[in-house]
Amino acid sequence: MAAREKAQKLIDDNAVMVFSKSYCPYCKATKTLLRDMNATFEVYELDKESDGSAIQDALEEISNQRTVPNVFIGQKHIGGNSDLQA
Repeated sequence: MAAREKAQKLIDDNAVMVFSKSYCPYCKATKTLLRDMNATFEVYELDKESDGSAIQDALEEISNQRTVPNVFIGQKHIGGNSDLQA
């Protein structure tokens, strides 16, 4: 499956989808906030997956955002940690 198709499927199949990097402090803050809200969410750790770089490229095409975390709720692009906190 091509990276763009895989990224889109992850977005489509999960009510809350977070694309993250395990070492990123903003990603950790996002995941903590979602856990504190008792939200059910899926995380794709780009730095832990062999196709992470390609998925990040695909996310830039989909959302015009290359940075992480990259958050989607209800298949809608929310943005990053500061957007989620707002």
